[in-house]
Amino acid sequence: MDNIPNCPQCNSAYMYSDGNMIICPECGFEMKPGETGERVYKDANGNVLVDGDTVIIIQDLKVKGAASAIKKGTKVKGIKLVEPEDGVHDISCKIPGFGAMMLKTSVVKKG
Repeated sequence: MDNIPNCPQCNSAYMYSDGNMIICPECGFEMKPGETGERVYKDANGNVLVDGDTVIIIQDLKVKGAASAIKKGTKVKGIKLVEPEDGVHDISCKIPGFGAMMLKTSVVKKG
């Protein structure tokens, strides 16, 4: 394969072909040839999430410095999907009673 693109996740020029996949050795991103590299965000049940969705938290979440945890069943409106800076938290939102926060897609379901 002659025209291997830069990694869409970390912009590395060292992408290489391995069978039917293109792999980035720097961040571990994998894609099939011809894919756009656009990230698809899915909730814990596999439903695709988009900006502005309303989600429901599926487990109690402890918050550092807060007196209480975010309770299971808390509804969060108007989420914003972001490229995770820490590699984990990919939802930016405001949670009632807690304020601005980053969440993982694995702890929410589409609501």
